Amino acid sequence: MARTVRDAKLETREARLRLKPRPKPYYRVMDPGLHLGYRRLKTGTGKWVVRHYVGEQKYEVETIGPADDSSDADGIAILTFAQAQSRAREIRDGRAKKAAGHVGPLTVRKAIADYLAFLENNRRSAKFSTYAADAFILPELGDLEVETLTKDRIEQWHADIAKAGARVRSKKGKEQRFREVVDLEEASRRRKSTANRILTILKAALNRAWKDGKASSDAAWRKVEPFQNVDAARVRYLTHAEVKRLLNGCEPEFRRLVRGALETGARYGELTALRTADFNPDSGTIAIRQSKSGKPRHVVLTEDGVAFFQSVTTGKAGAEIIFTKADGTVWRKDHQKEPMAQANKRATVTPAINFHGLRHTWASHAVMNGVPLMVVAKNLGHADTRMVEKHYGHLAPSYVADAIRAGAPRFGEIEQSNVAALK
Repeated sequence: MARTVRDAKLETREARLRLKPRPKPYYRVMDPGLHLGYRRLKTGTGKWVVRHYVGEQKYEVETIGPADDSSDADGIAILTFAQAQSRAREIRDGRAKKAAGHVGPLTVRKAIADYLAFLENNRRSAKFSTYAADAFILPELGDLEVETLTKDRIEQWHADIAKAGARVRSKKGKEQRFREVVDLEEASRRRKSTANRILTILKAALNRAWKDGKASSDAAWRKVEPFQNVDAARVRYLTHAEVKRLLNGCEPEFRRLVRGALETGARYGELTALRTADFNPDSGTIAIRQSKSGKPRHVVLTEDGVAFFQSVTTGKAGAEIIFTKADGTVWRKDHQKEPMAQANKRATVTPAINFHGLRHTWASHAVMNGVPLMVVAKNLGHADTRMVEKHYGHLAPSYVADAIRAGAPRFGEIEQSNVAALK
């Protein structure tokens, strides 16, 4: 809620009656470009006026209403100093809406549409925001006026998303299907994390409308808090033995793609866009030109990584795609899912890992081998170490772990069992 300004000359009727009558109002700055004025008359009740800057050194002045000089304020016809400020801001916001072409109440649907248009024009992608709006925001909140939103209503909507099951892609017009729950605790964490992401989108859209003067207050959504401690996902990565089995379980062309992910930590989309010219054998690097963040980066390879990329680029022209299918066609979106599932099955990798898990595998082993978190973050394409610390920080060698293993008490050998684990 906007702050009520103070002014000893205007706050009380006694102070205002001591002012000299004059044609020009006594003004008090409320916000940049917005002034509240009091016009002291020779006789009768004084008037509140609002002065609004409209550009080019010009102001528009409008009378708000009578002050409570001789009668008690009712908040409608007669106004106190504080009530006059609220009315002045309402007039200012109304002018802003009119100037922006908004006639009538602003709905959540319109605020979301404006925000998505902003993302499309100024950000790399609005894909997830569009999906979240269509699936979760607009069906429940789309037709509500922004001015009628309450903290309780938004909190209930936020909680309902967390309680709903994880959706599975369903054909248009068909009944929505939901993913089978295997790990109840992890499923709950994921749903709450997803609910937080969708809440962030709603807040961003409403904040943009509020900052543009299309909403009078941000109090309703500003007070809604996200679920706490739900963003640290359990990172699944492969052991060295699992890596070998998985590679052996892949078809030859898909095996190259999987090996490329294990050598670089790159995402599926980044790998499938690589061309021969992106590999520099002299510096031992791969240039990622199309990344999730939109910023290019260079991935540093190990000796094994350099040897691998030399083998898969030999005889290819600089403009040729490095990783292709057996028939020469390129890997498209989601084309990795089926061969990855088959490789997991052949390699008896349990629980099965998806293609993105290969990125986690590279990062996890790099951290466990003592590579500094900042270096890992740079190779992965993160701006800082926050994501790496959140997902892999517990794997890093540390003073605490070394001290515990060196000095904590030991209680003798464990009694051996006659049950042997199968290899």
